[in-house]
Amino acid sequence: MTDVANARHVPQIKIPATYMRGGTSKGVFFKLNDLPQAAQMPGEARDKLLLRVIGSPDPYEKQIDGMGGATSSTSKTVILSKSHSPDHDVDYVFGQVSIDKPYVDWSGNCGNLSAAVGPFAIANGLVDPARVPENGVVEVRIWQVNIQKTIVSQVPIVNGEVQETGDFELDGVTFPAAEIPVAFMDPADGEGAIFPTGNLKDDLDVPGVGILKATLINAGIPTVFINAADIGYRGTELQEAINGDSQALGMFETIRAHGAVRMGLISDISEAASRQHTPKVAFVGPPVDYVASSGQAVNADDIDLVVRALSMGKLHHAMMGTAAVAIAAAAAIEGTLVNLAAGGGKRQSVTFGHPSGSLRVGAEANLIDGRWQIDQAIMSRSARVLMEGTVRVPGDSF
Repeated sequence: MTDVANARHVPQIKIPATYMRGGTSKGVFFKLNDLPQAAQMPGEARDKLLLRVIGSPDPYEKQIDGMGGATSSTSKTVILSKSHSPDHDVDYVFGQVSIDKPYVDWSGNCGNLSAAVGPFAIANGLVDPARVPENGVVEVRIWQVNIQKTIVSQVPIVNGEVQETGDFELDGVTFPAAEIPVAFMDPADGEGAIFPTGNLKDDLDVPGVGILKATLINAGIPTVFINAADIGYRGTELQEAINGDSQALGMFETIRAHGAVRMGLISDISEAASRQHTPKVAFVGPPVDYVASSGQAVNADDIDLVVRALSMGKLHHAMMGTAAVAIAAAAAIEGTLVNLAAGGGKRQSVTFGHPSGSLRVGAEANLIDGRWQIDQAIMSRSARVLMEGTVRVPGDSF
């Protein structure tokens, strides 16, 4: 018995890590050089390590044996290093960890956690200390490796350290904190193809659902926008109205899969299961009164439209930061479903209602040589270190 027990005993290893909130998400942050050698390069070892850190795959979908919080917003990992580019301070790699499957999705970014990258980079010496004032603001230029895009954040500094506390309130986050403006530069894909089909609106044929009007956009993150009314919703739904409805979740996954094919992200709907993070599906509607998940009243007069979005197969409790970029971009372009839901016309910003409240986002669109271009999309977030030290995983995890 003792020999068998000893044979099964594998010591845990310690890895320096920081648990951070960024916007309405939480994740485990690592410096690349702190990872075990085998996990410093993309591949199976890295994926296995991060799955074990977060506590996946978990058939119970609770992630009890890891750092994950059993939602798409809290099953996230970030790896940071000094940038190889002279025009950037830090390279940012994001991994969305599946809760119940042995899978880490590297296909997109997390816009919410983008707000935490600058503070982490400054606090951990990834930004030149000579650029950090005693009091003021540091502009941190971030290279988002997953999507090959630049993000610029403005991080406040007080007494030589990152300011984390403050009075900026963000719906979906309980406590106020310091405001961090985040700009997503040229958020369309690498070729600037904001609309992969070339259309502001498409007819998306979804088996079992019908033909839906859809705006298929790639800005911030590939997103399929549909009208709430076309699928029997108002756009005011909270999580419990959809996440407990297996038929509704199945419908949204079917829409997502067919949207992915139409956008050229996959060649067959069977591939959608292995690409869970992208595209997102969101449904929109005109502004209406509703009560947010906190009990707060959201008044139609205070918003331009309502939006609900799904992430990793579930209705998001607020709004993904990258999807907010897509909303800003689509709202700025006359004729998209998002723009029409907001009342149409040319606009440079919108305030949209989401399950936790509302959010204001801005973008300016220009039609250049027949193609739409978004120079940047801007929103304000906040970030805070929740815990720092070491995370432990069994030595045979990877």
